[in-house]
Amino acid sequence: MADIRFQVHRFNPETDEKPYYQEYQFTPLEGSTVLDCLNYIKWHLDDTLAYRMSCRSAICGSCAMRVNGHAKLVCQTQVKNVVRPDGTVRIDPVGNMPVLKDLIADMHGFWTKMQAVKPYLMPTQPPPSANQEYLQLPEAFRLFEEEATCIMCGACVSDCTSLESDKQFLGPAALAKAYRFSADTRDGRRHERLEELIERGGMWDCVRCNECVQTCPKTVAPMEAILKLRQMALKERLTDSIGARHVTVFTDIVGRRGILDERELPVRSLGFNPVKLLGMAPVALQSVLKGKIRPLEPPHKVKGVEDVQRIHREMEDGS
Repeated sequence: MADIRFQVHRFNPETDEKPYYQEYQFTPLEGSTVLDCLNYIKWHLDDTLAYRMSCRSAICGSCAMRVNGHAKLVCQTQVKNVVRPDGTVRIDPVGNMPVLKDLIADMHGFWTKMQAVKPYLMPTQPPPSANQEYLQLPEAFRLFEEEATCIMCGACVSDCTSLESDKQFLGPAALAKAYRFSADTRDGRRHERLEELIERGGMWDCVRCNECVQTCPKTVAPMEAILKLRQMALKERLTDSIGARHVTVFTDIVGRRGILDERELPVRSLGFNPVKLLGMAPVALQSVLKGKIRPLEPPHKVKGVEDVQRIHREMEDGS
């Protein structure tokens, strides 16, 4: 393996006004991970470098960092797979969190949001007798088996585009954990959980960018868990939110007309909310100017709309 230049994020709040990149150049051993290379830097080149690590086996989640702009567990990331064409590897702390020092992020906000979703069972059935436990069938566990593999590394939170623009958003890790307990048959507070999760910053604020699914080092797929939370909320008739109304109105319009009417969708989704409707005015104006919306023309009639209506009815009956 040839020499590689590691561009490492450095920041000491006691001495630095702003972060900078320090470069270290050496030839890693064949089969080295990015964590192996960071350890080499710390143990042989610069012992002031600060970062988190523990198990080195993708179990503890301590070593999540951004490698070339994307969150990864550096203990399972082969350096040969991330070297850029110019022979460099850039390493940063995880995103969407304040930096304490160098590659160490402050995860206080992460844990606060995790705690907010009540990540524990709240059973309502009578407690089991002495020396017994709440039993669960294997098929019931499989409803949240993937979500239960979360190791709290924060990689999904790091690359979440919704959280980047809205700090109130609970984030993919907390919402995946919320699904894990909402889906648990031993829990007795599903409805109450969902009522809290439809509020601002909850399940409907995910924009489905899929970043969390791509960055997760396990098989959690947080975005899929969020979509399952939404399905739960709709089945529980928790539809008094903009997100839920958007889904139901979208489905209703397409089911009736065979095509989306973008004049009707925002008005019905936002409801009687003059402030929010006024906030949509710039988008509406641009849509008119670009020809996407033609306010003076009648709704477009779709040929064969009866087939769409039939499919819609069958899907509704099947749900």
